[in-house]
Parts: sequence; C-alpha cells; structure tokens
Amino acid sequence: MRLRPSLYLASTLLLGITTGCGEDIASHEEALGAVEAAAVSTSGATTHFRSWLSSNGYGSYDFVRADLSGGSYGGKASASDKVTKQPVIFIHGNSDKAVGSIFGQTGWTSSIEYFHSRGYKTSELYATTWGPANALQSPNQYHSKQHVMKVRKFIEAVKAYTGASKVDIIAHSMGVTLARKAIMGGTAHDAADGGSYNVGAPLTSSVDTFVGIAGANLGLTSCYLSGPTTPTCGSTNGLYPGYLSWGSVYGRSSYLNDLRSKSGYEGAFRYSIYSTADEIIGYDGIVYGEYTSRIPGQTGEKRYTGYPYGHFNSKDLTAEVQYGMVVNHTIP
Repeated sequence: MRLRPSLYLASTLLLGITTGCGEDIASHEEALGAVEAAAVSTSGATTHFRSWLSSNGYGSYDFVRADLSGGSYGGKASASDKVTKQPVIFIHGNSDKAVGSIFGQTGWTSSIEYFHSRGYKTSELYATTWGPANALQSPNQYHSKQHVMKVRKFIEAVKAYTGASKVDIIAHSMGVTLARKAIMGGTAHDAADGGSYNVGAPLTSSVDTFVGIAGANLGLTSCYLSGPTTPTCGSTNGLYPGYLSWGSVYGRSSYLNDLRSKSGYEGAFRYSIYSTADEIIGYDGIVYGEYTSRIPGQTGEKRYTGYPYGHFNSKDLTAEVQYGMVVNHTIP
C-alpha cells in the first residue's frame, strides 16, 4: 500500500485520515486496533495526580485535558499508592489523544490494557494529549514550542510525581520526533512563538528505554511531493525531507537535522517499530534510500512488511512487543 502523492495526504501526516485506497486499510485497522478499547478508563488522570500537578506548578500545561474524553491517563489512587515499577510514558501522534476507541484516536488504549495485564498499575502508566485531537486541524500541527515543551514538562512531571530515577517512553508518529527533542534538550526555534528558546538539559540519564513507533525521523516523501506548503510539512519545524542532489540531501527540515546532529540521546535502550506497509508514511517507509522510522543509533527494531500492520496497527497491535522492549530489553 502506497500513500498517494496528494497535498491532502502529505499535510495530514501521521494523523489518522486516509483517502482513496487508504480507506480500505483504515476500516480493517479500526476493527483490529480498537478491540480492547472498553477496558481502559477515559475519565482522565486520577484526582491525586491532578491535585499534585496543580500544587507543583504544572497547572498551566493542562496535562489533564478535561475538555476531552480520554484526554489523559495515569496517577496514584491515593498517597499510599506505591509506585514499584518503572513508569511508562506514552506520547501519541498528530490528531490522536491519550486514550480512546475511535479509529485514528485510539491513543494508547491497547498498550495500557496490555501493560495492566502484566501487572502495571495506573500509577505506573501515563499519557496526556499534546495537540487539539482534531483531524481537521492536523495540517497545522508542527514541532512547535508549545508541543515540544508540553511533552518535555510532562516527562519531568511524571518523573517527579512518581519519584522514579528513570522512566520508559513509548511514542508514535509525530510523537516520536516531539519526544526525541524533548529528551535531547538544548536550543530550538519557533518563529511563530517568540523565536529561539531553551528546551533544557538533556534527559538521557532519566530514560531507560525509548520506543519510537512509525516515526518520520528523516521526513516524508509525500512532503517532498507537496513541498513545504503546510506547517506539518514545513522546512523549519515540519517534516520536509529535503531534496536529493548528487547523492546528498539538501534542505531537510532544520528541526529534523537538529535531531540527526547526534545519536544515542533518547535513552539507554532505543528501539523502533514500523511497517513497510504503512499507509500514512507510504513509499515502503523509505526516504532517499533509508527507512525513515529507524532511530539513528538504535539498539534494535521490529519491522513488519504487510497487513494488518499499517500506521496505526504498528501501535495498536504491538503492545506485547512494546512490553518486551521496555521490560526485558528484547525484541519479541
């Protein structure tokens, strides 16, 4: 399955909308990816976590997202709820949300359900919604200061709240590239929001395992075909892959080049999960001869080559693989 080279598909990167031939896969993935949706609460973060966030200076970040059903997840039941496992933080993709049951917005429902089945408590699993959770607004989402810093501060908040020395992070789609910068730290630039800003010191020592699912670390070929005409495909903070000339790539997004300037900073163990049948990334997942979902310097990967593993089921149907990477540092 290949992504059609249309501006619509290019600008709706990693979001949950496909047209034409993509609709057939989407209908199958909806049925497969939302199987266990009802088992995970969509009522949001626990009262204890909400109170702690408000009392510790995180209220302005709106991690709870009470405006959405399934806008957040995680937290202790009470002060006596002891966190014994290394907390796992889930970062969703463009137009998705923390947890849900609708195709394109299942969030981390399947993964959270599986981790619960293996003994994790709600106080050890965390997710927030960093974007508008609205597919119609997806072309306007990019690696903005607001999104990067929300992911960064959520990681910091969960680590402080749980008292854990390290956390695990599992990210999907645009959430992969947002989370990588949040961990990398350093300077960044957003002309639409005050210009240059400082993300903070690297969080590498605070992350045990990082799992990137269906990310666009080298950009998207569909953005090349459309040009950097939308924020999502932008050449500064978007996913524009640049152009190939005499064997070299020029003009790749400044944000992506920054992520590529070093490697190994995402955590002690770094894995990718992706499919060459990804209907959103398209083109067999290749950008200028390389798999765009691979993380430079990664520890290992799980690659799928066909149905039912498309863009969303690479997340929704791989909870066991995610668990193996996070807990055992192995690839099932």
